[in-house]
Amino acid sequence: MVERLWAGWRAAYLEELGEHTTPGVKPQPVEGQSLFEAILDSGRPDEETFILWRGRHCFSLLNLYPYTTGHVLVLPRRAVRDLEDLEADEAAELWAAVRDAVVAVKAVYHPDGVNVGANLGAAAGAGIPDHLHVHVLPRWFGDTNFTMTLAETRVIPESLALTWSKLTAAWPG
Repeated sequence: MVERLWAGWRAAYLEELGEHTTPGVKPQPVEGQSLFEAILDSGRPDEETFILWRGRHCFSLLNLYPYTTGHVLVLPRRAVRDLEDLEADEAAELWAAVRDAVVAVKAVYHPDGVNVGANLGAAAGAGIPDHLHVHVLPRWFGDTNFTMTLAETRVIPESLALTWSKLTAAWPG
């Protein structure tokens, strides 16, 4: 028997994908600008870029390729590769924003746990190694099941737009 995994909302998302583009964002990076800087400077509304919060030195947005529903990225506005390249004000605001992201994720999703981490450098798994970013994502017992193990497929049951709405409403402050 063939099993079906219905995710009809993904069609619109996939239609927007193109080489070196971000769905719904279509940033036009300037020479030397990171993807995240292009998203931040795109001039598009936050509900289109999935930016959750903007601070003086940092901001947060949804991961467009989430590991789980509610996968948030927190990062400095300026592209830096390593933690030690952050100025003191940037570092302080970054970790305060990570805390706020955890608070929002817990309030919305009531997970069994939360992963917080940064992949520093390509060898450590960073997909965009030139712009430091911290991952905050809810985790539940059993969230890695047969679908992930056997089919290497993740089920994301919620659209990014709905996730954005929920997390912006729950963001502290």
